[in-house]
Amino acid sequence: MSGMLTKAVDDLAGINACDRAIFVGLLGPVFEHAARVAERAYEQRPFSSVDQLHAAMLQIVKDWSKDEQIAFVCGHPELAGKEAIAGALTRESESEQAGAGLNSLSRAQMEEIAALNAAYRAQHGFPFVICVRHYTKTGIFAEFKRRSRRASDTELEEAIDQIGFITRLRLADLIAG
Repeated sequence: MSGMLTKAVDDLAGINACDRAIFVGLLGPVFEHAARVAERAYEQRPFSSVDQLHAAMLQIVKDWSKDEQIAFVCGHPELAGKEAIAGALTRESESEQAGAGLNSLSRAQMEEIAALNAAYRAQHGFPFVICVRHYTKTGIFAEFKRRSRRASDTELEEAIDQIGFITRLRLADLIAG
């Protein structure tokens, strides 16, 4: 079984050949706390490309009702929030936030991001989601402020789009080709 795990991580052919448990075990973490995305995608195998796999997985999320999408987005951690402070981020989120420098904020920046997180969640009902690998720390703060003024429906769509960017990068990290 460990050989299959290595092969599955290395290439798409291995992913397509996995049994359900291995497929979900490998791809479940790609969508934060939503292994059900991988469970549904399993039924659509085989995939001809990583892009096709990602599109299928993202479409599963886009097909959910608005309430299901909000619940899904609520499963994502706040940037430099209580999960990060408590060391309770998923391995993927921890690495991504650290890569953007969110684990080394000044006291003033921590206070600012805490206030931004609280205001955003109060306005929209879900956490601010951004693909931190696409932004500098300064850019993240700017986007937080810009997007906080938008309508909640627009922000829900944006959150799903940002999750699309995040998950595509995670798949690229996981699967060659």
